[in-house]
Amino acid sequence: MEFLKVDGRLNKKRLALSILVPVVGGSVTGWLANRNAQSKYKKLKQPSFAPPAPIFPIVWTSLYTIMGIAKYRAAEKVKHTKENTPAIPLYELQLGLNFLWSFLFFRWGLRGTALMEMTAMLAAIALTAYEFQKVDNTAGALMVPYIGWVAFALGLNYAIWKLNK
Repeated sequence: MEFLKVDGRLNKKRLALSILVPVVGGSVTGWLANRNAQSKYKKLKQPSFAPPAPIFPIVWTSLYTIMGIAKYRAAEKVKHTKENTPAIPLYELQLGLNFLWSFLFFRWGLRGTALMEMTAMLAAIALTAYEFQKVDNTAGALMVPYIGWVAFALGLNYAIWKLNK
């Protein structure tokens, strides 16, 4: 619990909100954009490195939780130091791109567009991590698993797009 504290303080309400926004947003997006996503995913030609469909909700819920904690830490640092930083707007941009991707890939079947959008999303995530790192080392480090997963997902998106043209 100690890593949740910022400058020795823990605002449980803001922490909960920072976690709930991506977790609930991701769940709602998943429900709206990905109805029958697991069956749609299984019907696509898959590369050999494609994980089984049930892995995705587990990974995304974990990542949304971790990125929410990172956002909380960065926002608290910015609030306390009153630094002028693009960290929080970048976070919001990458989260919006994250939610949009599900619609592009699953709902609308625009896998090539989703690939381009995910490339922009990965850049936004990397910039967010960089800006988080500048205000709070832990917040920046917490974004690293998300960068890794999205880089993997980018390769997966590319492979599925190529195999299902």
